[in-house]
Amino acid sequence: MPPLEIERKFLIRKTDSLIKLCESETAIEQIYLKRTDPSIQRRIRSMTRKGETVYYYTEKRFISAAVREENEQTIPRERYEALRTEADPDLVPIIKTRYILEYRSQRFEIDAYPFSEEYASMELELTEEAQEIDFPPQAEIIKEVTGDGRYSNAALAKNGSFPEQL
Repeated sequence: MPPLEIERKFLIRKTDSLIKLCESETAIEQIYLKRTDPSIQRRIRSMTRKGETVYYYTEKRFISAAVREENEQTIPRERYEALRTEADPDLVPIIKTRYILEYRSQRFEIDAYPFSEEYASMELELTEEAQEIDFPPQAEIIKEVTGDGRYSNAALAKNGSFPEQL
């Protein structure tokens, strides 16, 4: 059985004060692939940090709004390029910059997208769904979007933007 991922996601205001606290910056290209099994979401991802690129293949099966089975592995560039031919034609690749912020023993992932200067998403992996979150004071939370399909990366890939009505 693949490992479980428990994650909560928030829409936040993208501010310089928050980004300046982050420890790393990674450029990401994420491409959703055609589904061979309707219950499994497939994607490939290239992640470039400090000039080094790593490629990933991921399969996810959704258990609940915050919990999913995730099987992810690194792959060689040649495999990544071959899998690109299986891209879902209804979804555009997601381009984003991921910032990592460690705050009080928590690892926040902040994703900034080129289509929004004002907003970003912030995710936190948890050990249990009801775990209490201690947010950094610089994080301006607009709302929690865990389980709101309009804010999933797949929806962002389809629409190329955050939903109109926040």
